[in-house]
Amino acid sequence: MTDNSNDTNSNGASNGDTNSNNANIGDTNNDDTNIGDTRFEDGLHELEEIVRTIESGEHSLEENLELFERGIALTRQCSSKLDAATQRIKKLVDENGIEEMEIN
Repeated sequence: MTDNSNDTNSNGASNGDTNSNNANIGDTNNDDTNIGDTRFEDGLHELEEIVRTIESGEHSLEENLELFERGIALTRQCSSKLDAATQRIKKLVDENGIEEMEIN
């Protein structure tokens, strides 16, 4: 696994930057929906930041819409990663004869 802790996100801010979601809000040249291969944990953290930013009420409607679009893209990717992990677990359970487990 690759350590992406020093990488930058699509906003040009480091992944550890808690204000990364609004670093370039309103920058029409910045494609915030291009999330690449964001780690699940990083995507979830960024989603939490997006929610806080939108709920703060400090940004324009257009800026909030851009954040919302980014949030939808992150939600899709996180959901896909969870689905893949669930399938891997089910496969391992089936292959190893582990008794029935409830996986939601």
